[in-house]
Amino acid sequence: MPETTQRQFTHLHVHTEYSLLDGACRIDRMFDRLKAMGQTACAITDHGVMYGCVAFFDAAKAAGIKPIIGCEVYVATRTRFDKVNRIDGNNHLILLCKNETGYKNLIKMVSAGFTEGFYSKPRIDKQLLEKYHDGLICLSACLAGEIPKALLAGDYDRARQTALWYRDLFGAENYYIELQDHGLEEDQAVLPQLIRLARETGIPMVATNDAHYITKEDAKMQSILLCIQTGKTINDVDRMEFQTDEFYLKSTDEMYDLFSMVPEACENTNKIAEQCNFEFTFGETKLPYFKAPDGMENQEYFEKLCWDGLERRYPGKVTDALKERLTYEINVVKTMGYTNYYLIVYDFINYAKSHDIPVGPGRGSGAGSLAAYCVGITDIDPIRYNLIFERFLNPERVSMPDFDVDFCYERRQEVIDYVNEKYGRDHVAQIVTFGTMAARAAVRDVGRVMGMSYQDVDRVAKLIPTDLKMTLKKALEVSPDLKTLYDADNQVHELIDTSLKVEGMPRHASTHAAGVVITRDPATEYVPLSTNDGLPVTQFNMVEIERLGLLKMDFLGLRTLTVIHDTELAVRRKDPDFRIANLDYDDPDTYAMLARGETEGIFQLESTGMTQVLVGMRPKNLEDIIALISLYRPGPMDSIPTYLRNRKDPSHVTYKTPQMAHIVDVTNGVVIYQEQVMQICRELAGFSFGQADNVRRAMSKKKLKVMEAEREHFVHGCKEPGKECAGCVANGVPENIANEIYDDMISFASYAFNKSHAACYAYVAFQTAYLKCHYPHEFMAALLTSVLDNTSKVIEYTTECQRLGIKVQQPDINVSRGGFTADGERIRFGLNAVKSVGRDLIEAVIKERAERPYSSLYDFCKRLHGTGLNRRALENLVKAGAFDTLEPTRHGMLESVEGILKSVETDARQNLDGQMDLFGLMGGGRTRNPQTTIRFRTCRNIPPLIC
Repeated sequence: MPETTQRQFTHLHVHTEYSLLDGACRIDRMFDRLKAMGQTACAITDHGVMYGCVAFFDAAKAAGIKPIIGCEVYVATRTRFDKVNRIDGNNHLILLCKNETGYKNLIKMVSAGFTEGFYSKPRIDKQLLEKYHDGLICLSACLAGEIPKALLAGDYDRARQTALWYRDLFGAENYYIELQDHGLEEDQAVLPQLIRLARETGIPMVATNDAHYITKEDAKMQSILLCIQTGKTINDVDRMEFQTDEFYLKSTDEMYDLFSMVPEACENTNKIAEQCNFEFTFGETKLPYFKAPDGMENQEYFEKLCWDGLERRYPGKVTDALKERLTYEINVVKTMGYTNYYLIVYDFINYAKSHDIPVGPGRGSGAGSLAAYCVGITDIDPIRYNLIFERFLNPERVSMPDFDVDFCYERRQEVIDYVNEKYGRDHVAQIVTFGTMAARAAVRDVGRVMGMSYQDVDRVAKLIPTDLKMTLKKALEVSPDLKTLYDADNQVHELIDTSLKVEGMPRHASTHAAGVVITRDPATEYVPLSTNDGLPVTQFNMVEIERLGLLKMDFLGLRTLTVIHDTELAVRRKDPDFRIANLDYDDPDTYAMLARGETEGIFQLESTGMTQVLVGMRPKNLEDIIALISLYRPGPMDSIPTYLRNRKDPSHVTYKTPQMAHIVDVTNGVVIYQEQVMQICRELAGFSFGQADNVRRAMSKKKLKVMEAEREHFVHGCKEPGKECAGCVANGVPENIANEIYDDMISFASYAFNKSHAACYAYVAFQTAYLKCHYPHEFMAALLTSVLDNTSKVIEYTTECQRLGIKVQQPDINVSRGGFTADGERIRFGLNAVKSVGRDLIEAVIKERAERPYSSLYDFCKRLHGTGLNRRALENLVKAGAFDTLEPTRHGMLESVEGILKSVETDARQNLDGQMDLFGLMGGGRTRNPQTTIRFRTCRNIPPLIC
């Protein structure tokens, strides 16, 4: 029950779970506690970071509590650039945002703490405070603050001078002496002096509790987090720990009682809360600037790209329908303000293609855009495969559209580097993601900290199912053995209860594999940054970045694109005119191969289950592959038997109303795609594409209220301005049938697949299948190269080569490249597979033999002298069989290696570019003939060895 007191208190020093493995005020739980205590505002002040600020803001708003955005920063003892061991440390300081100016200043400082001042901790300094103090309220912090440290050191004068410096900097209304009392000896020593200092200087006081957990009972859980962080156990005497259990969210009465001698310190918390009024703004798009070439306006340039592309994509086949569709899309893009977005994406994809960096045909709903296809963002024809633009963008869509792009995984970074250079390195950052303590990981971490044996913890952890999104609560429900152990064993009971408290908490911050944000102004104008491996990373996650209106791009690395590209290059060595862009997607031989189940190495299709369905389906076109990729997932799988039966015997296909026939004919009477849900809404009920997409979203996210409201519109229509539609009944569909159709849509919309995305994957799948069918040697060589570091996959694909009648043989120094190489009717192992042979040496081998092949082991060593060739690399090449075509036996070569290398070294000293040493000649000396022949003893051979 809320407290009856009229007094108010606001917590201004709070550490959420984003004070990683230290704070335990879990955002999804703390506001229930605050509401129960009758408190109406709260601050977030995590250590040196702002990771949790958006989540905190959302949760506070949802609970009806005022959020105060802040941070407990680390201030360098000298400057943020001074980083000398045992000299340069840091002091804590609390900063709270009053307004937008304060927020922007805070994120600049927090970012600089990582990008400039990081030394054990992300540190700012007084120079930054002098530059960026506007709009902020400052509190002197806990015992780790500069003033308490000075008082503990007995230097009252320094403490006083420091306090006056901060007051003069922030202003008398914006700086407070912070009072805390957690029952520590240091608190008792410092607190009276802080009060004295405040009264002598006239600086106001504010009372806080350094809240690291929600309730007093959570103190042990927070101790466990610290042990996880430091690698200690709860029984270690030298572990880091808080000396009392007073670091929790205290009630208003507790705080007023604790500081009864200075009640104004508690009252000032509310005064500060009233001053802090910063709020995040969501949904306002902030696209980067794009400058069109040749002085053209961006809209003019975009339209030129579109219309030129239409002629290029449909040479001699541009119909009025195509012109109408493209005009419509251009207008929607323009009206919604996304012209720059299209141009930005076009620009870096065009860069990649012009630099021979493989790019995927598309990904996600963006493939439904004809404009994207025309300008070259996507490469799959949306008209041919009936892909819907409005699934990607429509006037009623509130969220920003999203072009995700696949690149060759080896050269993806080149595209990111281009974006960095074009928009400025301070305008581009990668995006944070958090590793969290999942169910099993939480049990293992907590068990170690509790001092349990590895075997005991492992026994419990293995009883937790490995299903996706498995939680401990769910595991106790579905695992009888775990529940029995939990009930019978007190130690296991405590282990799981404690693990439940930390489960799902972030354990560490890392970088999202693909996400990149590009900003109009420097990124620190919008979001705080941290660093990972020296590169800037946003402190807000991908979803939060999008909500803030920033341009987030997924630069995905796809191994298959590299396989396709490498195969294409290999094929061109014997067929210079071959281009992957010119494939026949109706090639019957390729579909026949898939129907035989020969799917090893085929993108998306090589699993056993997928192969079985392919054999049953006997695909004949790309639509079949698109359908299969959409069906073969949990949920839709149940429809596979019906799909196959109807496909084999169309007489089984039935429709609830004839109007649905042309919508589901392509999928044999089964609704598979999200786009089909939209088409049903549009054609049966008269919905606009935007309305239809909103229905699709509501169904997929199970928004019951929206679904029921839209049901009425679907069945009976709507006359509300902006939402007008006739409804099914008015269009000749009986009411009961309309309701049945709507119920069916609800049941399958939750798992219906995005056809545009499936079409893109099917496109890539066909390319790999075509290459395997028509160029198996080149394809399997590229495929093996792509998995060179995965021994099990190398074995798997080598076995497939044997099935295909392709021999995989040892490397040949005159044929092999870094990866596997097609050599006539066989495949040669790649030189990268040989241990101790570096990439630089391999490049030198290939470059040198371009002049002429190597004629002997000695010839090889002589020509590669000075390139990094050493005895170990040479011996491993010999053992791997790389010289088998040049010399009689490996054993003989191995015995001669030392002599050859010494001979080559001697020649190198005596010769320069093939000329005899002038001084040696004058002295009557003789040099070895550069073509010295080394004779090998005839010995037994050594079997191939790939190390």
